Amino acid sequence: MIIRVQTADFDLNAELAQLRQANPGIGAVVSFVGLVRDINDGQDISAMELEHYPGMTEKALEQIVKEAEARWKLINTVVIHRVGILQPLDQIVLVAVATRHRGDAFAACEFIMDYLKTQAPFWKKEQTPEGARWVDARETDDQALQKWAEGVA
Repeated sequence: MIIRVQTADFDLNAELAQLRQANPGIGAVVSFVGLVRDINDGQDISAMELEHYPGMTEKALEQIVKEAEARWKLINTVVIHRVGILQPLDQIVLVAVATRHRGDAFAACEFIMDYLKTQAPFWKKEQTPEGARWVDARETDDQALQKWAEGVA
């Protein structure tokens, strides 16, 4: 399990190569990369600032991955979340999961991302033409989390 919160960008190919690291038992790798959009809720976004609580955030991410490991047979996992000031098209987050079979990889990757969106302590502030605004949690993120609790997913 690799968990990092960092200001620097990440190299997707290098991270996936490290995830696989010559393990012949891996039959599937699923990854998700989140990017900064240039529009949100109908407003132009020129930048996004992400803040976190060092130590607490990493611990929360580790707990989310452990919950995924309890549900699926994961061989390796990478979670990288960036903080600081980001521009549209910048990479924000990487979740990558390696398993023996694709079903576990797809489900675990989605589970980790859904929990990360709602349970990891990050704060987002967007820069708009009208000034800065904090980003509230989305109802759709809570709904995504609920499906895991109900066992629907």
